Amino acid sequence: RLERDKVMISPSLSARRALPRPSFVRRLSRVTVTSVITWFAGGCFALLAIAVLGSVAITSFATNWRAGWWPAAFTSRWYGQAWNSTGISQSLIVTFEVSVAVVLIALAAGVPAGYVLARKKFPGKSAFMLVMLLPIILPTMTYAVQLAAMMYRFGLGGSLPAVILVNLVPALPLVILITVPFVEQISPEVENAAKVFGASSLRLFTRVLLPLLAPGVVAAGILCLMRVLGQFELTFFVSNASTQTLVVTIFGALSDPGGVPAQLVAAMTMFYMVIALIGLVITFRFSNPADALSRRAR
Repeated sequence: RLERDKVMISPSLSARRALPRPSFVRRLSRVTVTSVITWFAGGCFALLAIAVLGSVAITSFATNWRAGWWPAAFTSRWYGQAWNSTGISQSLIVTFEVSVAVVLIALAAGVPAGYVLARKKFPGKSAFMLVMLLPIILPTMTYAVQLAAMMYRFGLGGSLPAVILVNLVPALPLVILITVPFVEQISPEVENAAKVFGASSLRLFTRVLLPLLAPGVVAAGILCLMRVLGQFELTFFVSNASTQTLVVTIFGALSDPGGVPAQLVAAMTMFYMVIALIGLVITFRFSNPADALSRRAR
């Protein structure tokens, strides 16, 4: 009888051991300290960003603040005042013109230059790459005054071309340095095969290399656009009231000796945030560099 009980119990125990563990338990067993720290840091950053952006949005609609965490009432008149009395409409037009011009010129000149630097070997190449890094890694104020003085010496001070030119100084090296590693990932055999089939240099670049470089071009364009939208020092020193970008206009409102209501500044800041978000959404709508790189890696 004892042997029979053991025979009856053993299949049930083996079946119980064979049962799959719940998915939650399996996921919990794979949790590591690194993943916990990563998710915790990411969550804290997300909460902080939401809190900051939310406070600016609430302030832009507030009538006035009492003692507490919530305004007494809400209104949208600050947006109308920001649009009509602070010159923000003109600043938006200038920001759009400068951003489009800088991104297009930087891509048109930087992508071919990055290709040449990636494919050609010449003496002093490392030193040349290091020099190109200087406008990116150095504080902008270290060369903003000299650039502004040169623009005024050539009679371009206060003009739109001056604003575009000074913003190209850090934008063009940024595009080149982003393009170089993308070109190096393309095998030269691809170019040789296209030349064997009779492709000219222009057709090789536009029909073969440019589609392969699309993720790098999009990434360079995004970073260039974000840098132009946030560039203050270079634009501030060479612009005037009719050629200043949105970030310079916001600074002018903050530094007004007469004092500007915080709600008005918050409304102007919301215009700036919306423009930046629209640019990112449109860019990622047509091409996502991360997805392109992951498909290419597979």
